[in-house]
Amino acid sequence: MKTHAKASARWATALKRSAALGTGFTLCLTMAALAQQVDRSKPPALGPVQPLALPAVTRHTLSNGLPVLLLEKHQVPLVQVNLVVKAGSAMDPADQPGLASMTAAMLDEGAGTRGALALADAIDFLGADITTSAEQHRIGVALHAPVARIDSALALLADVALRPTFPAEELERLRRARLTELVEAHDEPRTVAQVLFMHSVFGDAHPYGRRTSGTEASLRAFTPDHLRRFQQTYFRPDNAALVVVGDITAEQILPKLEATFGKWTASGSVAAAPRWPDATQVGARQVFLADKPGAAQTEVMIGRVGVPRTTADYYALTVMNTALGGSFTSRLNQNLREEKQYTYGAFSSFQYDKLPGPFLASASVQTAVTDKALTEFMKELTRIRTGLSVDELTRAKNYVALRFPGRFQSITTIARQLGDLVIYDLPLDYYNNYVQRIQTVTAADVRRVANQYIDPNRMVVVLVGDRSKIEAGVRALKLGPIRTLTIDEVLGPAPVVTTSSR
Repeated sequence: MKTHAKASARWATALKRSAALGTGFTLCLTMAALAQQVDRSKPPALGPVQPLALPAVTRHTLSNGLPVLLLEKHQVPLVQVNLVVKAGSAMDPADQPGLASMTAAMLDEGAGTRGALALADAIDFLGADITTSAEQHRIGVALHAPVARIDSALALLADVALRPTFPAEELERLRRARLTELVEAHDEPRTVAQVLFMHSVFGDAHPYGRRTSGTEASLRAFTPDHLRRFQQTYFRPDNAALVVVGDITAEQILPKLEATFGKWTASGSVAAAPRWPDATQVGARQVFLADKPGAAQTEVMIGRVGVPRTTADYYALTVMNTALGGSFTSRLNQNLREEKQYTYGAFSSFQYDKLPGPFLASASVQTAVTDKALTEFMKELTRIRTGLSVDELTRAKNYVALRFPGRFQSITTIARQLGDLVIYDLPLDYYNNYVQRIQTVTAADVRRVANQYIDPNRMVVVLVGDRSKIEAGVRALKLGPIRTLTIDEVLGPAPVVTTSSR
Protein backbone atom coordinates (compact mmCIF):
# COMPACT_ATOMS: atom_id res chain seq x y z
CA MET A 1 0.00 0.00 0.00
CA LYS A 2 2.78 2.39 0.97
CA THR A 3 4.61 1.59 -2.25
CA HIS A 4 1.45 2.20 -4.27
CA ALA A 5 0.85 5.51 -2.49
CA LYS A 6 4.40 6.67 -3.18
CA ALA A 7 4.06 5.72 -6.84
CA SER A 8 0.76 7.63 -7.07
CA ALA A 9 2.37 10.69 -5.48
CA ARG A 10 5.30 10.57 -7.91
CA TRP A 11 2.87 10.24 -10.79
CA ALA A 12 0.86 13.25 -9.59
CA THR A 13 4.03 15.34 -9.25
CA ALA A 14 5.10 14.38 -12.75
CA LEU A 15 1.71 15.44 -14.11
CA LYS A 16 1.97 18.80 -12.36
CA ARG A 17 5.45 19.37 -13.76
CA SER A 18 4.27 18.43 -17.22
CA ALA A 19 1.34 20.80 -16.93
CA ALA A 20 3.63 23.59 -15.73
CA LEU A 21 6.03 22.96 -18.58
CA GLY A 22 3.14 22.96 -21.01
CA THR A 23 1.80 26.22 -19.63
CA GLY A 24 5.23 27.81 -19.79
CA PHE A 25 5.75 26.57 -23.32
CA THR A 26 2.35 27.94 -24.34
CA LEU A 27 3.18 31.27 -22.72
CA CYS A 28 6.49 31.46 -24.58
CA LEU A 29 4.71 30.75 -27.87
CA THR A 30 2.15 33.45 -27.11
CA MET A 31 4.83 36.00 -26.27
CA ALA A 32 6.79 35.11 -29.38
CA ALA A 33 3.66 35.57 -31.49
CA LEU A 34 2.99 38.96 -29.90
CA ALA A 35 6.61 40.00 -30.44
CA GLN A 36 6.26 39.18 -34.12
CA GLN A 37 3.22 41.50 -34.30
CA VAL A 38 5.03 44.52 -32.77
CA ASP A 39 6.24 47.06 -35.32
CA ARG A 40 9.79 47.86 -34.23
CA SER A 41 10.58 50.00 -37.25
CA LYS A 42 9.53 53.17 -35.40
CA PRO A 43 9.24 54.31 -31.78
CA PRO A 44 5.93 53.67 -30.02
CA ALA A 45 3.46 56.53 -30.20
CA LEU A 46 3.30 58.92 -27.28
CA GLY A 47 0.23 58.85 -25.10
CA PRO A 48 -1.85 61.97 -24.61
CA VAL A 49 -0.04 64.84 -22.90
CA GLN A 50 -1.37 65.31 -19.41
CA PRO A 51 -1.74 68.78 -17.86
CA LEU A 52 0.31 69.55 -14.77
CA ALA A 53 -1.83 69.70 -11.63
CA LEU A 54 0.06 71.41 -8.82
CA PRO A 55 -1.34 71.71 -5.31
CA ALA A 56 -3.00 75.08 -4.78
CA VAL A 57 -0.69 78.03 -4.22
CA THR A 58 -2.12 80.21 -1.45
CA ARG A 59 -1.33 83.86 -0.80
CA HIS A 60 -0.97 85.34 2.67
CA THR A 61 0.25 88.66 4.09
CA LEU A 62 2.26 89.39 7.22
CA SER A 63 1.37 92.29 9.50
CA ASN A 64 3.93 94.56 7.78
CA GLY A 65 2.43 93.88 4.35
CA LEU A 66 5.06 91.34 3.23
CA PRO A 67 3.34 88.86 0.84
CA VAL A 68 3.78 85.11 1.37
CA LEU A 69 3.16 82.47 -1.30
CA LEU A 70 2.78 78.93 0.07
CA LEU A 71 2.65 75.54 -1.64
CA GLU A 72 2.38 72.50 0.62
CA LYS A 73 4.37 69.41 -0.39
CA HIS A 74 4.41 66.79 2.35
CA GLN A 75 6.36 63.88 0.87
CA VAL A 76 9.71 64.79 2.48
CA PRO A 77 10.26 66.61 5.84
CA LEU A 78 12.01 69.59 4.24
CA VAL A 79 11.03 73.18 3.62
CA GLN A 80 12.28 75.85 1.20
CA VAL A 81 11.85 79.52 2.11
CA ASN A 82 12.93 82.09 -0.49
CA LEU A 83 12.96 85.82 0.04
CA VAL A 84 12.49 87.40 -3.40
CA VAL A 85 13.46 91.07 -3.65
CA LYS A 86 12.37 93.04 -6.71
CA ALA A 87 15.78 94.52 -7.44
CA GLY A 88 18.87 93.42 -9.29
CA SER A 89 21.63 94.38 -11.67
CA ALA A 90 19.24 96.51 -13.71
CA MET A 91 19.27 98.90 -10.73
CA ASP A 92 23.04 99.29 -10.78
CA PRO A 93 24.08 102.93 -11.31
CA ALA A 94 25.72 103.35 -14.72
CA ASP A 95 29.10 104.00 -13.09
CA GLN A 96 28.76 101.11 -10.60
CA PRO A 97 28.12 97.93 -12.60
CA GLY A 98 28.23 94.87 -10.36
CA LEU A 99 26.78 96.63 -7.29
CA ALA A 100 23.69 94.41 -6.97
CA SER A 101 25.71 91.28 -7.62
CA MET A 102 28.34 92.17 -5.01
CA THR A 103 25.68 93.16 -2.49
CA ALA A 104 23.96 89.79 -2.88
CA ALA A 105 27.26 87.93 -2.62
CA MET A 106 28.11 89.73 0.63
CA LEU A 107 24.80 89.08 2.41
CA ASP A 108 25.98 85.78 3.93
CA GLU A 109 29.55 86.94 4.62
CA GLY A 110 28.55 88.16 8.06
CA ALA A 111 25.11 88.89 9.48
CA GLY A 112 23.51 89.66 12.83
CA THR A 113 26.05 88.96 15.56
CA ARG A 114 28.02 86.39 13.52
CA GLY A 115 30.99 86.74 11.25
CA ALA A 116 31.28 84.79 8.00
CA LEU A 117 32.73 81.59 9.54
CA ALA A 118 30.42 81.57 12.57
CA LEU A 119 27.42 82.08 10.31
CA ALA A 120 28.48 79.22 8.04
CA ASP A 121 28.99 76.97 11.08
CA ALA A 122 25.53 77.82 12.45
CA ILE A 123 23.89 77.01 9.13
CA ASP A 124 25.77 73.72 8.77
CA PHE A 125 24.90 72.72 12.35
CA LEU A 126 21.21 72.82 11.44
CA GLY A 127 21.72 70.71 8.33
CA ALA A 128 20.45 73.70 6.38
CA ASP A 129 21.66 75.72 3.40
CA ILE A 130 21.35 79.46 2.72
CA THR A 131 22.28 80.82 -0.69
CA THR A 132 22.14 84.27 -2.23
CA SER A 133 21.87 85.30 -5.87
CA ALA A 134 21.36 88.34 -8.06
CA GLU A 135 19.82 88.60 -11.52
CA GLN A 136 18.75 91.58 -13.58
CA HIS A 137 15.50 92.16 -11.70
CA ARG A 138 15.65 89.99 -8.61
CA ILE A 139 17.83 89.25 -5.64
CA GLY A 140 17.15 85.98 -3.88
CA VAL A 141 17.99 84.76 -0.38
CA ALA A 142 17.05 81.08 -0.21
CA LEU A 143 16.80 78.75 2.78
CA HIS A 144 16.64 74.94 2.48
CA ALA A 145 16.19 73.25 5.85
CA PRO A 146 14.72 70.27 7.72
CA VAL A 147 11.26 71.06 9.06
CA ALA A 148 12.43 70.08 12.55
CA ARG A 149 15.00 72.92 12.51
CA ILE A 150 12.90 75.56 10.79
CA ASP A 151 12.67 77.98 13.74
CA SER A 152 16.44 78.31 14.15
CA ALA A 153 16.95 78.30 10.37
CA LEU A 154 14.46 81.14 9.83
CA ALA A 155 16.30 83.24 12.40
CA LEU A 156 19.50 82.82 10.39
CA LEU A 157 17.67 83.60 7.13
CA ALA A 158 16.35 86.82 8.64
CA ASP A 159 19.84 87.79 9.79
CA VAL A 160 21.29 87.24 6.31
CA ALA A 161 18.52 89.10 4.49
CA LEU A 162 17.78 91.91 6.91
CA ARG A 163 20.89 92.37 9.07
CA PRO A 164 24.01 91.84 6.92
CA THR A 165 27.14 93.51 8.28
CA PHE A 166 29.21 93.77 5.07
CA PRO A 167 32.59 93.30 6.79
CA ALA A 168 35.42 95.07 5.01
CA GLU A 169 37.78 92.10 5.11
CA GLU A 170 35.23 89.83 3.40
CA LEU A 171 34.56 92.48 0.75
CA GLU A 172 38.29 92.64 0.09
CA ARG A 173 38.39 88.86 -0.36
CA LEU A 174 35.48 88.86 -2.83
CA ARG A 175 36.95 91.85 -4.63
CA ARG A 176 40.18 90.00 -5.28
CA ALA A 177 38.25 86.92 -6.42
CA ARG A 178 36.26 88.93 -8.95
CA LEU A 179 39.29 90.77 -10.23
CA THR A 180 40.90 87.37 -10.75
CA GLU A 181 37.82 86.30 -12.70
CA LEU A 182 38.28 89.33 -14.95
CA VAL A 183 41.84 88.20 -15.64
CA GLU A 184 40.69 84.66 -16.41
CA ALA A 185 37.95 85.94 -18.72
CA HIS A 186 40.60 87.05 -21.23
CA ASP A 187 41.31 83.35 -21.90
CA GLU A 188 37.64 82.32 -22.11
CA PRO A 189 36.32 82.94 -25.63
CA ARG A 190 32.71 82.24 -24.62
CA THR A 191 32.83 84.89 -21.90
CA VAL A 192 34.34 87.35 -24.36
CA ALA A 193 31.59 86.55 -26.85
CA GLN A 194 28.84 86.98 -24.25
CA VAL A 195 30.13 90.38 -23.15
CA LEU A 196 30.58 91.56 -26.73
CA PHE A 197 27.18 90.23 -27.81
CA MET A 198 25.19 91.90 -25.01
CA HIS A 199 27.02 95.19 -25.48
CA SER A 200 26.58 95.08 -29.26
CA VAL A 201 22.83 94.44 -28.97
CA PHE A 202 21.98 96.77 -26.07
CA GLY A 203 24.78 99.35 -25.83
CA ASP A 204 26.16 101.24 -22.83
CA ALA A 205 22.99 103.10 -21.87
CA HIS A 206 20.88 99.98 -21.33
CA PRO A 207 21.39 97.87 -18.17
CA TYR A 208 21.49 94.64 -20.18
CA GLY A 209 24.49 95.95 -22.10
CA ARG A 210 26.66 96.22 -18.97
CA ARG A 211 28.64 93.56 -17.11
CA THR A 212 26.56 92.40 -14.15
CA SER A 213 29.61 91.09 -12.27
CA GLY A 214 31.38 94.46 -12.41
CA THR A 215 34.35 96.08 -14.11
CA GLU A 216 37.82 96.62 -12.71
CA ALA A 217 37.03 100.25 -11.93
CA SER A 218 33.74 99.53 -10.18
CA LEU A 219 35.07 96.55 -8.25
CA ARG A 220 38.04 98.51 -6.92
CA ALA A 221 35.77 101.37 -5.87
CA PHE A 222 33.14 99.42 -3.88
CA THR A 223 33.03 100.04 -0.12
CA PRO A 224 30.81 98.47 2.55
CA ASP A 225 28.75 101.67 2.56
CA HIS A 226 27.94 101.24 -1.17
CA LEU A 227 26.57 97.77 -0.50
CA ARG A 228 24.76 98.82 2.66
CA ARG A 229 22.96 101.67 0.88
CA PHE A 230 21.87 99.39 -1.96
CA GLN A 231 20.53 96.80 0.52
CA GLN A 232 18.68 99.41 2.58
CA THR A 233 17.22 101.03 -0.52
CA TYR A 234 15.73 97.94 -2.13
CA PHE A 235 15.26 95.43 0.70
CA ARG A 236 11.82 96.51 1.89
CA PRO A 237 8.68 94.54 2.75
CA ASP A 238 6.78 96.48 0.07
CA ASN A 239 9.38 95.44 -2.54
CA ALA A 240 9.70 91.75 -1.71
CA ALA A 241 7.84 88.50 -1.06
CA LEU A 242 8.42 85.21 0.72
CA VAL A 243 7.92 81.94 -1.14
CA VAL A 244 7.47 78.82 1.00
CA VAL A 245 7.36 75.24 -0.35
CA GLY A 246 7.53 72.06 1.68
CA ASP A 247 6.24 69.85 4.45
CA ILE A 248 4.48 72.57 6.39
CA THR A 249 1.03 74.16 6.61
CA ALA A 250 -0.03 77.79 6.73
CA GLU A 251 -1.03 77.37 10.38
CA GLN A 252 2.47 76.15 11.19
CA ILE A 253 4.62 78.52 9.13
CA LEU A 254 2.83 81.88 9.25
CA PRO A 255 3.40 82.52 12.98
CA LYS A 256 7.08 81.66 12.50
CA LEU A 257 7.38 84.05 9.56
CA GLU A 258 5.59 86.73 11.53
CA ALA A 259 8.07 86.32 14.38
CA THR A 260 11.11 86.64 12.10
CA PHE A 261 9.93 88.98 9.32
CA GLY A 262 6.77 90.66 10.64
CA LYS A 263 8.62 93.52 12.34
CA TRP A 264 10.74 94.25 9.26
CA THR A 265 10.34 97.84 8.15
CA ALA A 266 12.04 99.86 5.44
CA SER A 267 15.24 101.41 6.75
CA GLY A 268 15.88 103.76 3.83
CA SER A 269 14.01 106.16 1.61
CA VAL A 270 11.78 104.80 -1.12
CA ALA A 271 13.77 104.28 -4.29
CA ALA A 272 12.54 106.15 -7.32
CA ALA A 273 10.98 103.90 -9.92
CA PRO A 274 13.76 103.00 -12.35
CA ARG A 275 13.58 104.50 -15.81
CA TRP A 276 15.27 102.27 -18.30
CA PRO A 277 15.77 103.37 -21.90
CA ASP A 278 14.02 101.35 -24.56
CA ALA A 279 16.39 98.98 -26.30
CA THR A 280 16.88 100.02 -29.90
CA GLN A 281 16.33 97.12 -32.26
CA VAL A 282 19.31 96.05 -34.34
CA GLY A 283 19.29 97.74 -37.72
CA ALA A 284 21.26 96.43 -40.66
CA ARG A 285 23.28 93.30 -39.95
CA GLN A 286 26.78 93.89 -38.59
CA VAL A 287 29.64 91.54 -37.73
CA PHE A 288 31.90 91.96 -34.69
CA LEU A 289 35.06 89.86 -34.79
CA ALA A 290 37.19 89.61 -31.64
CA ASP A 291 40.62 88.15 -32.34
CA LYS A 292 41.73 85.16 -30.25
CA PRO A 293 44.97 83.98 -31.88
CA GLY A 294 45.42 80.23 -31.88
CA ALA A 295 41.81 79.46 -31.00
CA ALA A 296 40.79 75.98 -32.14
CA GLN A 297 37.14 77.02 -32.28
CA THR A 298 35.14 80.10 -33.11
CA GLU A 299 32.45 81.25 -30.71
CA VAL A 300 29.43 82.28 -32.78
CA MET A 301 26.60 84.39 -31.33
CA ILE A 302 23.88 85.81 -33.55
CA GLY A 303 20.91 87.78 -32.30
CA ARG A 304 18.89 90.90 -31.68
CA VAL A 305 16.52 92.45 -29.14
CA GLY A 306 13.75 90.02 -28.23
CA VAL A 307 10.69 90.35 -26.01
CA PRO A 308 9.81 90.68 -22.30
CA ARG A 309 8.57 87.75 -20.24
CA THR A 310 5.04 89.12 -20.21
CA THR A 311 4.65 89.14 -24.00
CA ALA A 312 1.38 87.71 -25.26
CA ASP A 313 3.44 85.72 -27.77
CA TYR A 314 5.32 83.78 -25.06
CA TYR A 315 3.75 80.38 -25.83
CA ALA A 316 4.03 80.67 -29.61
CA LEU A 317 7.65 81.82 -29.28
CA THR A 318 8.43 78.93 -26.95
CA VAL A 319 7.13 76.39 -29.46
CA MET A 320 8.79 78.11 -32.42
CA ASN A 321 12.17 78.32 -30.70
CA THR A 322 11.96 74.69 -29.57
CA ALA A 323 11.86 73.68 -33.22
CA LEU A 324 14.52 76.20 -34.26
CA GLY A 325 17.17 75.66 -31.59
CA GLY A 326 15.62 74.87 -28.23
CA SER A 327 16.05 71.10 -28.21
CA PHE A 328 18.57 68.47 -29.24
CA THR A 329 16.46 67.56 -32.28
CA SER A 330 16.00 71.19 -33.30
CA ARG A 331 16.82 72.39 -36.79
CA LEU A 332 20.00 74.21 -35.81
CA ASN A 333 21.45 71.29 -33.87
CA GLN A 334 20.47 68.69 -36.43
CA ASN A 335 22.00 70.75 -39.20
CA LEU A 336 25.26 71.98 -37.66
CA ARG A 337 25.96 69.01 -35.37
CA GLU A 338 24.37 65.89 -36.82
CA GLU A 339 24.55 66.62 -40.55
CA LYS A 340 27.53 68.95 -41.00
CA GLN A 341 29.47 67.97 -37.84
CA TYR A 342 30.69 71.53 -37.39
CA THR A 343 29.99 71.66 -33.65
CA TYR A 344 29.04 69.69 -30.57
CA GLY A 345 25.86 71.70 -30.26
CA ALA A 346 23.98 74.63 -31.81
CA PHE A 347 21.10 76.24 -29.98
CA SER A 348 18.85 79.28 -29.80
CA SER A 349 16.83 80.97 -27.08
CA PHE A 350 14.75 83.96 -26.10
CA GLN A 351 16.05 85.28 -22.79
CA TYR A 352 12.92 86.70 -21.21
CA ASP A 353 12.93 89.28 -18.41
CA LYS A 354 11.09 92.37 -17.17
CA LEU A 355 12.48 94.21 -20.19
CA PRO A 356 12.92 92.69 -23.64
CA GLY A 357 15.94 90.43 -23.45
CA PRO A 358 17.96 89.10 -26.38
CA PHE A 359 17.16 86.47 -28.94
CA LEU A 360 20.35 84.43 -29.35
CA ALA A 361 21.50 81.66 -31.68
CA SER A 362 24.92 80.26 -30.81
CA ALA A 363 27.50 77.52 -31.21
CA SER A 364 31.20 76.82 -30.81
CA VAL A 365 32.32 75.71 -34.27
CA GLN A 366 35.59 74.41 -35.69
CA THR A 367 37.77 77.29 -36.83
CA ALA A 368 38.13 75.93 -40.38
CA VAL A 369 34.36 75.90 -40.99
CA THR A 370 33.41 79.24 -39.43
CA ASP A 371 32.17 80.67 -42.73
CA LYS A 372 30.26 77.49 -43.61
CA ALA A 373 28.65 77.41 -40.17
CA LEU A 374 27.49 81.01 -40.58
CA THR A 375 25.91 80.07 -43.89
CA GLU A 376 23.94 77.29 -42.20
CA PHE A 377 22.88 79.57 -39.34
CA MET A 378 21.49 82.10 -41.78
CA LYS A 379 19.78 79.36 -43.77
CA GLU A 380 17.94 78.07 -40.69
CA LEU A 381 17.07 81.55 -39.41
CA THR A 382 15.51 82.23 -42.79
CA ARG A 383 13.81 78.85 -43.17
CA ILE A 384 12.02 79.02 -39.81
CA ARG A 385 10.02 81.97 -41.18
CA THR A 386 8.25 79.63 -43.59
CA GLY A 387 6.75 77.72 -40.68
CA LEU A 388 6.68 74.15 -39.39
CA SER A 389 5.21 70.95 -40.73
CA VAL A 390 2.35 69.36 -38.81
CA ASP A 391 4.66 66.67 -37.47
CA GLU A 392 7.33 69.16 -36.45
CA LEU A 393 4.77 71.38 -34.72
CA THR A 394 3.38 68.41 -32.80
CA ARG A 395 6.83 67.24 -31.73
CA ALA A 396 7.81 70.73 -30.55
CA LYS A 397 4.65 71.15 -28.48
CA ASN A 398 4.97 67.69 -26.96
CA TYR A 399 8.63 68.32 -26.15
CA VAL A 400 7.75 71.45 -24.20
CA ALA A 401 4.73 69.91 -22.50
CA LEU A 402 6.40 66.64 -21.49
CA ARG A 403 9.49 68.37 -20.11
CA PHE A 404 7.52 70.98 -18.21
CA PRO A 405 6.86 68.88 -15.05
CA GLY A 406 10.63 68.55 -14.63
CA ARG A 407 10.65 72.12 -13.33
CA PHE A 408 8.69 70.93 -10.30
CA GLN A 409 10.65 67.88 -9.17
CA SER A 410 11.93 69.33 -5.89
CA ILE A 411 10.88 71.99 -3.41
CA THR A 412 13.88 74.06 -4.52
CA THR A 413 12.85 74.15 -8.19
CA ILE A 414 9.19 74.69 -7.29
CA ALA A 415 10.10 77.70 -5.16
CA ARG A 416 12.13 79.09 -8.05
CA GLN A 417 9.10 78.82 -10.36
CA LEU A 418 6.84 80.49 -7.80
CA GLY A 419 9.36 83.33 -7.59
CA ASP A 420 8.55 84.06 -11.23
CA LEU A 421 4.93 84.64 -10.21
CA VAL A 422 6.20 87.39 -7.90
CA ILE A 423 8.58 89.05 -10.35
CA TYR A 424 6.28 88.99 -13.38
CA ASP A 425 2.92 89.39 -11.57
CA LEU A 426 1.56 86.12 -12.92
CA PRO A 427 -1.64 84.54 -11.52
CA LEU A 428 -1.34 81.87 -8.82
CA ASP A 429 -2.78 79.16 -11.10
CA TYR A 430 -0.47 80.10 -13.99
CA TYR A 431 1.43 76.81 -14.10
CA ASN A 432 -1.69 74.65 -14.03
CA ASN A 433 -2.71 76.20 -17.36
CA TYR A 434 0.73 76.19 -18.99
CA VAL A 435 0.54 72.87 -20.85
CA GLN A 436 -2.92 73.59 -22.24
CA ARG A 437 -1.74 76.94 -23.60
CA ILE A 438 1.29 75.35 -25.25
CA GLN A 439 -0.96 72.76 -26.89
CA THR A 440 -3.21 75.48 -28.37
CA VAL A 441 -0.34 77.02 -30.38
CA THR A 442 -1.04 76.66 -34.09
CA ALA A 443 1.16 76.54 -37.18
CA ALA A 444 -0.11 80.02 -38.07
CA ASP A 445 0.99 81.30 -34.65
CA VAL A 446 4.49 79.91 -35.15
CA ARG A 447 4.81 81.36 -38.64
CA ARG A 448 3.59 84.77 -37.45
CA VAL A 449 6.03 85.07 -34.51
CA ALA A 450 8.92 83.73 -36.56
CA ASN A 451 8.37 86.47 -39.14
CA GLN A 452 7.82 89.12 -36.47
CA TYR A 453 10.80 88.35 -34.24
CA ILE A 454 13.34 86.49 -36.41
CA ASP A 455 14.91 88.70 -39.07
CA PRO A 456 18.29 87.38 -40.28
CA ASN A 457 18.99 90.68 -42.04
CA ARG A 458 18.73 92.68 -38.80
CA MET A 459 20.98 90.83 -36.40
CA VAL A 460 24.31 91.25 -34.71
CA VAL A 461 26.86 88.57 -35.58
CA VAL A 462 29.56 88.13 -32.93
CA LEU A 463 32.61 85.97 -33.58
CA VAL A 464 35.48 85.24 -31.21
CA GLY A 465 38.23 83.24 -32.85
CA ASP A 466 41.50 83.32 -34.74
CA ARG A 467 41.12 86.32 -37.04
CA SER A 468 43.98 85.27 -39.30
CA LYS A 469 42.14 82.05 -40.17
CA ILE A 470 38.50 83.14 -40.31
CA GLU A 471 38.32 86.75 -41.47
CA ALA A 472 38.71 86.15 -45.20
CA GLY A 473 36.00 83.50 -45.30
CA VAL A 474 33.62 85.66 -43.27
CA ARG A 475 34.20 88.69 -45.49
CA ALA A 476 33.44 86.60 -48.56
CA LEU A 477 29.95 85.93 -47.19
CA LYS A 478 29.15 89.67 -47.35
CA LEU A 479 27.01 89.50 -44.23
CA GLY A 480 27.61 93.17 -43.49
CA PRO A 481 30.31 95.54 -42.28
CA ILE A 482 32.91 93.86 -40.07
CA ARG A 483 34.38 95.50 -37.01
CA THR A 484 37.48 93.81 -35.65
CA LEU A 485 38.51 94.11 -32.01
CA THR A 486 41.10 92.81 -29.61
CA ILE A 487 40.16 91.01 -26.40
CA ASP A 488 41.32 94.04 -24.41
CA GLU A 489 38.98 96.26 -26.44
CA VAL A 490 36.09 94.01 -25.43
CA LEU A 491 36.92 93.39 -21.78
CA GLY A 492 39.42 96.13 -20.99
CA PRO A 493 43.01 95.37 -20.01
CA ALA A 494 43.41 92.46 -17.62
CA PRO A 495 43.66 93.74 -14.02
CA VAL A 496 46.83 93.31 -12.01
CA VAL A 497 45.73 91.43 -8.92
CA THR A 498 47.99 91.51 -5.87
CA THR A 499 47.46 90.58 -2.24
CA SER A 500 45.81 93.97 -1.85
CA SER A 501 43.55 95.17 -4.64
CA ARG A 502 43.41 98.80 -3.50
